[in-house]
Amino acid sequence: MQCPGQDSRFWGLDAIFEVACPQCGKEVEFFKDEPTRACKQCGLKIVNPKMDFGCASYCQFAEQCVGDLPAEILAQRKDLFKDRVAVEMKRYFQYDFKRIGHATKVARYAERIVKQEGGDPAVVLSAAYLHDIGIAEAERKHGSAEAHDHHEQEGPPIARQILGRLKAPEALLDEVCAIIGRHHHPRQEETVNFKVVYDADLIVNLEERQKEA
Repeated sequence: MQCPGQDSRFWGLDAIFEVACPQCGKEVEFFKDEPTRACKQCGLKIVNPKMDFGCASYCQFAEQCVGDLPAEILAQRKDLFKDRVAVEMKRYFQYDFKRIGHATKVARYAERIVKQEGGDPAVVLSAAYLHDIGIAEAERKHGSAEAHDHHEQEGPPIARQILGRLKAPEALLDEVCAIIGRHHHPRQEETVNFKVVYDADLIVNLEERQKEA
């Protein structure tokens, strides 16, 4: 099956264009569905400047479409994955804007921290967006008064379903669920990814408590 966005039946006049090689200046002709072309004069591999690779984070045909991209572009797929997780989090919480806002703030802090402290942005941001995903189920089963004590155990199965639908790599899925399952109860030795999510959540919780005081 062909990617609908690259179906030549729907191409316009701008489907074929030229780009100046950044190394030698030679004009390189691109078709809109070509991820890369090699400059015939100097051999430099050039990425299609008009192609949006954001869909590669979730499209089932991504490997067929962009499989020959340079490694640095393919590496961005993990980072793009977080955007799909954010959408799924909002879809799950629906009109619970308080929890959507909390998760979004935690993710923003986590993104800042992971840039400074290191870690895997895809793991960190997925866990940040989904860290409280079990709270509604905990409330349903245990009541609102007890929900906070149970949402860690309710979260991982829901997160696993969400990440599974997004075809997350198994290693990423397992680590994100592990973080969610104990995000309020750190062990003596923890991973950098866990620490980033824990610290981001702690900061947001402190800010929210100060506003309520």
